[in-house]
Amino acid sequence: MSEYEVLAIRYAHNAERRAAENFLGGDPHDAPMPMDYFVWVLKGGGRTIVVDTGFDAKMAQRRQRKLTRPVGEGLKAAGIDPESVKDVILTHMHYDHAGNYDLFANASYHVQDREMQYCTGRCMCHSALRLPFEAEDVTAMVQKLFEGRVKFHDGASEIAEGVTVHLVGGHSRGLQFVRVRTRRGWVVLASDASHYYANFEQHRPFPIVFDVGEMLEGYAAMQRLASSPAHIVPGHDPLVLKRYPAQPGRPPDIVRLDADALS
Repeated sequence: MSEYEVLAIRYAHNAERRAAENFLGGDPHDAPMPMDYFVWVLKGGGRTIVVDTGFDAKMAQRRQRKLTRPVGEGLKAAGIDPESVKDVILTHMHYDHAGNYDLFANASYHVQDREMQYCTGRCMCHSALRLPFEAEDVTAMVQKLFEGRVKFHDGASEIAEGVTVHLVGGHSRGLQFVRVRTRRGWVVLASDASHYYANFEQHRPFPIVFDVGEMLEGYAAMQRLASSPAHIVPGHDPLVLKRYPAQPGRPPDIVRLDADALS
């Protein structure tokens, strides 16, 4: 049975974010609570699968985020040629997960039906709902669709032996998380099903949300499918870089999620 090496590659950072921005209803202790931005890589069974594609320098400037290393450079620092990647899983179509759409020239993209319906449908008439999306990312995905490079999923689906996606919604209507078999057990890459450890550990929803009930049910779904709560990796928490080891000779902001967590 295939087991995967799993990498988290940080590509951007927002040092100005505060705790009140990360919890629905705010936070009484409004201290700094920075946000990191990651893409993830699964390597095993003769395959390399990329999870999410981040954003580029142009988008970093537009959204006022600090690009710490372009995604393509981060992948190469991890020993991965983007042109060799055959499968990209997009957890959802928000700007920080679905950019760099020219980087993976030979890949098929795995997206939930419900997410494409959402970001191309009537909900985008509302500025509050379309705020996390960028039209150019959505239209680039439509172009890939007409090139035969999009594979749609409806709920739970197997991408490869030992890699499955699971529709949870909540933060975005068609958000999916990824479950992957590793040498330490089943790891769940939450992406934005939980931005921070505190969101799912304390059952405190993130404030950018399509459906609060689905977000809360998503926390429970991840805990059912991960080998333990310690096997859930949130999508934006800087603590990820403190809890997992970097590879020898590789940058400290590229860490191994299939390795035992640091004490």
